[in-house]
Amino acid sequence: MSLPAPAGTAPAHTLPALASDGRPFSVLVVEDQASLRQALVAELHAAGVQQVLEAGSGTAGLALFQARRPDLVLLDVVLPERDGYWVAQQMRAVEAGDWTPIIFLSARDGELDLWRGIEAGGDDYLTKPVRPVVLIAKLRAMRRLLDMRRRLTELSDQLNATNQRLNELVEIDSLTGLVNRRGFDRLLRKEIGAGHREGTPLTLMLCDLDHFKPYNDALGHVEGDACLRQVGRLLREICVRPRDVAARYGGEEFALILPQTPRSGAMTFARALGQVLQQRALPHPASPIAGTVTLSGGITTCVPDASTSAESMVMRADEALYTAKAQGRNRFFSFEIQLDTVEQRMGLPIP
Repeated sequence: MSLPAPAGTAPAHTLPALASDGRPFSVLVVEDQASLRQALVAELHAAGVQQVLEAGSGTAGLALFQARRPDLVLLDVVLPERDGYWVAQQMRAVEAGDWTPIIFLSARDGELDLWRGIEAGGDDYLTKPVRPVVLIAKLRAMRRLLDMRRRLTELSDQLNATNQRLNELVEIDSLTGLVNRRGFDRLLRKEIGAGHREGTPLTLMLCDLDHFKPYNDALGHVEGDACLRQVGRLLREICVRPRDVAARYGGEEFALILPQTPRSGAMTFARALGQVLQQRALPHPASPIAGTVTLSGGITTCVPDASTSAESMVMRADEALYTAKAQGRNRFFSFEIQLDTVEQRMGLPIP
């Protein structure tokens, strides 16, 4: 059975093809009458639709919709077992926020039928027999809406990416390229939450370049800035894991956030940092403890719980940093690791 063309109009196959954005445009036809389905398929191919999917029942149409995700659905209302209204509702339920145009096809032309179709999730309602020129016009309109929605989605994704990049730039220290204090505060809170959920250890290090004021006094602030940039580069290189964060905490003070790092790993990391800095041998002619740039570090490690806060971790690391400086600088100190050492000496088990 073919679809009759209206008098005085050109056959459907002479109409221009549907606009294309370079991607194959697919249409799912759900129609239980084989002759009508074949006629619709022929008209769609003539209109330039590259992919046409066919289903003879609502359940088969729903399965094809889920598996192939067509760009548009032509859906008969009267179907065996489940009617088109039910099928449309199920299609909308599985889209999860996406949108596929659905055009109902039916011999019923009452206002109630139209209302039920729109309420069920349909976007348009065509009465059988459908004229080819009307079908193609509806396809064009739906295709334009679909293309517009895709463009808006792409623009939205680009805008979100740009906003994310701007947020990242706001959290970058302009001198060293490391995360700045604002970014440090946010990321430390984030990792505390992650450690609490995962039950994994989190290490925080606060590091201070030793005797940096004499460095600036002797060599000038331009050289001081160059030194800070070199230290920042070194910290970026040593933070090799994706979630490790090196931040400029302020002035000549730096911070390292090391997720999933236990006490033993924290001290291993600290030793490696000290060795790398020693190998770089950045000159510090005004240092009273060495001829090169050195740093002191305070370490704190814990498995975060509900009482753990960013402020408490920073305070603990800062106290450890003060102790490292009091012990002569050019070293790292941790109250937790010191406790481990004492317990090892006493032969007590380490928790």
